[in-house]
Amino acid sequence: MTVSSNAPVTREVLQSWADASPFIRHCRMEVCEVDASKGYVEMKMPMLPELARDTAGKQFHGGPVASFIDTAGDFAVALMVGGGVPTINFRVDYLRPSGGEYLVARATVRRAGRTVGVADVDIFDDQGRLTAVGRGCYSTQIG
Repeated sequence: MTVSSNAPVTREVLQSWADASPFIRHCRMEVCEVDASKGYVEMKMPMLPELARDTAGKQFHGGPVASFIDTAGDFAVALMVGGGVPTINFRVDYLRPSGGEYLVARATVRRAGRTVGVADVDIFDDQGRLTAVGRGCYSTQIG
């Protein structure tokens, strides 16, 4: 991931960062929508056999859901501060099993300060049901 540049961080830039990460690329996370003025990022992650909690493949394992939350929150803060940001910590609350063909993450920056940024992330299944929520804390010290 490019740490910092003078160019604005766009959907295409975030997607290029996602594609440059072997793990994120493997999970096929897609950046769908960004709004820098609101600190908002929407992403999508398809159900893959490797992401399922069992061989039936109907529900996502909690690990990929947590990674999706961390990635979406990170990208939302990166959008606000203009470059890649490392995770300080994050938490996840699983509200119901995450199943279906794909998940959608909606991340919103709550604060992007001089040293720390915070983003809240909601995870929805393919039927629009809220399945998990998370909050990430990221360093905003870039470059």
